Amino acid sequence: MRRTLAAATGAALALSLAACGGSGGGSSQAAPSPTDPSQVSGTITVLTNRTDQVQDGTLDGYAKRFNQSYPHVTVKFQGLTDYEGDVKIRMNSANYGDVLSIPNSVPLKQYPTFFASLGSAADLSRTYDFTDHATVNGQVYGIANIGTANGFVYNKAVWRQAGVTDWPTTPRQFLDDLQAIRAKTGATPYYTNYHDGWPLTNWGNVLGSPSCDPAANDKLADTDQPWAAGQDLNTTDTLLYDIVHDKLSEADPNTTNWENSKNLIATGKVATMWLGSWAVVQMRAAAKTAGADPDDIGFMPFPTQKDGHFCTVVRPDYQYAVNIHSPNKAAARAWLDWYITKSGDAQAALSISSVKGTPLPSELTPFQDRGVKFVQLTNAKTSQVDEIDKASEIGLNAQDYPQHIVDVARGAAAGDLTSVLNDLNTKWSKAKGTVG
Repeated sequence: MRRTLAAATGAALALSLAACGGSGGGSSQAAPSPTDPSQVSGTITVLTNRTDQVQDGTLDGYAKRFNQSYPHVTVKFQGLTDYEGDVKIRMNSANYGDVLSIPNSVPLKQYPTFFASLGSAADLSRTYDFTDHATVNGQVYGIANIGTANGFVYNKAVWRQAGVTDWPTTPRQFLDDLQAIRAKTGATPYYTNYHDGWPLTNWGNVLGSPSCDPAANDKLADTDQPWAAGQDLNTTDTLLYDIVHDKLSEADPNTTNWENSKNLIATGKVATMWLGSWAVVQMRAAAKTAGADPDDIGFMPFPTQKDGHFCTVVRPDYQYAVNIHSPNKAAARAWLDWYITKSGDAQAALSISSVKGTPLPSELTPFQDRGVKFVQLTNAKTSQVDEIDKASEIGLNAQDYPQHIVDVARGAAAGDLTSVLNDLNTKWSKAKGTVG
């Protein structure tokens, strides 16, 4: 971690979040689904990290279709490139849109402070998956549009050129495959997306895949050394460290660019990136624009197996919530419901819809065909894990944590893999003792 700055900043933001927002999630602060569209009116602002959908008119197209059902609601969109950073700052006031994706940095127990209740978990869980990720005291404060399987987006043509035609089953084999790509092709084997930062947070989503354990996150509340040998976080962070340390990633992480990375992997200049399944459609679209073959973009699971099976954790993407301060909660809830159930955005993105019973997207057919196990993490101890994480100043879901690993691995920060993992274990153990 950048201890002198990043940790202090994170602590300050956490304190600010705790001090601001609404007074709670009582019935007067709820946002139930409206029953009569003709009686719903107002202008709402939707904050989104999907700047591409703002720029290409996709969201405006959704709004026009929404207005066929809700003619008296005006929907405006604000696309934020640094979504996490910008929204955290805005949440120090009441001005953080009417509908927004819940930032990863907001602890679960604080959801009732900032967001309106959308209904009971008992009711909403009959329609949507992942509601437990945003449930506090039996009330749901956010609903995901999509679920995301985790894996490596890769250019199959580049991997074939390197002589690799099958998914690696161990981290060592994965590194050997990247070495072959470096030796036999002109592509950069792996691209960190270090500069934008937020794509690196996807590495935290590996948790649960190596062990194939739905309770992997909950178990963090009960262990003093989550980075000990054999633990999921050790496997994850060691692989990221080794990729960079072995010079299998871009030469200068400070020059990476998220939007450009789509073109780089689409055209075979980059071979591999760790992201969610949501990214595949964006990379294929970039390939089509560049005149490359969209079918060259593939998706593979993390290179570990449990009892002969690959496992991938399926997590909710951003959960959509209604600002507890919104003066137009009915209009905000109407948009949230329509977007998730009627827009078709999940299907267009080839993503896993949170609406129960929706078929899996075609991009995950290879996972089904090869018996990859889909794991949903339990959330019985999410609040405890959040508290330990906050006290440790590690930031499991923040970009500073993996960026520091990259910095040490490339020699831009002091230390080595052993010191990084020991430091993380020490900080976690001390924080667990304090919270306990």
